[in-house]
Amino acid sequence: MSGERDDVSEAIAGELRLMDPNVRASPSLARQLLDPHFVEVGASGRRWTLEELLAELPVMDGTAKNGPRYEPSAMVGVLLAPGLVHLTYETTIGGTRARRSSLWRKQSAGANWQMYYHQATPVPRHGM
Repeated sequence: MSGERDDVSEAIAGELRLMDPNVRASPSLARQLLDPHFVEVGASGRRWTLEELLAELPVMDGTAKNGPRYEPSAMVGVLLAPGLVHLTYETTIGGTRARRSSLWRKQSAGANWQMYYHQATPVPRHGM
């Protein structure tokens, strides 16, 4: 059971690092946390590839050191299969909430956990 907890903890740590303004501002640091086949469907509905996200990430919300930051809550993870963790949680940034889901995978022993897929769904201001 501790292996499962460790895998989930490592995926959560990676997710939180991707919210760090220093990581968001550095395409090379962010690339280490993102799978080469990464895809995201953002809260706007836009589909992002790895290269598109890395190009835009330094100017996106949550990057400015003195600006608003992502505030995650209720983050939980489940080991779906060896080397595959699913995370779900909510974020708030600048008063805007989103429900989020990420798949993290570890391709081989000794490899780092990397985000393979991310989905963000906006929560209406009066939504539950």
